[in-house]
Amino acid sequence: MRLYVSFDLEHDRDLHDLLLAQAGQAASAFTIASGSEAGDMTEAWVARVRLNMTEADEVVVICGEHTDDSRRVSAELKIAQEEHKPYVLLWGRREKMCKKPQSARGVDGMYGWTSAVLERQLADGLRRTRDREMSIKRRAARTPQGT
Repeated sequence: MRLYVSFDLEHDRDLHDLLLAQAGQAASAFTIASGSEAGDMTEAWVARVRLNMTEADEVVVICGEHTDDSRRVSAELKIAQEEHKPYVLLWGRREKMCKKPQSARGVDGMYGWTSAVLERQLADGLRRTRDREMSIKRRAARTPQGT
């Protein structure tokens, strides 16, 4: 499974590096395809993020102490929502009060970051996506042509 990783570049690069190391372990069920990048949030930046997300299976948002102030993380999560990408919010720092991005929905949970929890949440996200796709296909098959 390929992941797009969203994180606060100014405060949480170390957390990104920890997830990258976790992805590199032999038993890991995922790889990091791409993630947050610096630069002005122009139309070209948005287009790059959108393209990178479409090439990933899921989005992981690493939440730290300042994630709620990160316009970039909020924009990336909004793009994931627009693209109907499954995503998971990870509590990045156990000993600190981590915060969700501003674009997070009220029902979005933030999960403790362990290998088992992350892999379970990723598997659940893929299952929900496949269930939604099958439901759409079933409805399309029942809909008469031309209506």
